[in-house]
Amino acid sequence: MTKITAAEVNKLRKTTGAGMMDCKKALVEAEGDFDKAIEILRKKGQKVAAKRADRESTEGAAIAKVNADNTVGVSIVLGCETDFVGKNENFVNLAHELAELALNYATKEEFLAANFNGISVSEKLIEQTGVIGEKLDINAFVRLEAPFVGSYIHAGNKIATLVGLSAKVDGAEVAAKDVAMQAAAMNPIALNEEGVDASIVEKEIEIAKDQLRAEGKPEAMLDNIAKGKLNRFFKDNTLVNQAFIKDSKLSVADYVKTYGDVTVTGFERVALG
Repeated sequence: MTKITAAEVNKLRKTTGAGMMDCKKALVEAEGDFDKAIEILRKKGQKVAAKRADRESTEGAAIAKVNADNTVGVSIVLGCETDFVGKNENFVNLAHELAELALNYATKEEFLAANFNGISVSEKLIEQTGVIGEKLDINAFVRLEAPFVGSYIHAGNKIATLVGLSAKVDGAEVAAKDVAMQAAAMNPIALNEEGVDASIVEKEIEIAKDQLRAEGKPEAMLDNIAKGKLNRFFKDNTLVNQAFIKDSKLSVADYVKTYGDVTVTGFERVALG
């Protein structure tokens, strides 16, 4: 029987993230062959992944990353099955590493096929499913480009947001983070009125008119009053029109303008669940 040293077990553990006993068993089965042991652990991951394919991966970590010059941002959700695993330090570290890698790719498909320490991201997820014993998946992948991009991760990695600004003005980092916090807290449905789906607008108008009819308002007045209610809907649900959470006297658009000739050009929000 091949003698397996503690150093070999530790090396395999650091490479794969598998437990000490699993690493030792794999090395024994592989008769000390390191690469073969890695393959054994990956096959174990494939078996576990197949068994757990139908499981829901609604817990996990939502992570946002921005590149060095603040022109590209990416947010991902690395999903798992339980809150216990989602809070595990190794799991969260993996989510951060994957998000950092994701900055280099435009789509989720390209990202999943990308090289991560010698294997694809998809293969890494399967490998770690075997290590952790829970289904792992990339539940969200969003990318944002702008002259300046800022980010925010809500406590517990439950929500991650990105915000784009039209210019890199003095204080852009603070402004972008504040607006990203706004997007996390208030969950707007669009950047502005133009971004709201027409079907949602039609539905809100009909709801408003039905309420007004129930109140006995004359039909001739419905359009004008419904328009006012729609404007209120836009103010509550579109990012730049919302009241700024740190100073309700300002809209988000007005707050950003306090930093100069700059506007919010876009945002992305991902969350667990």
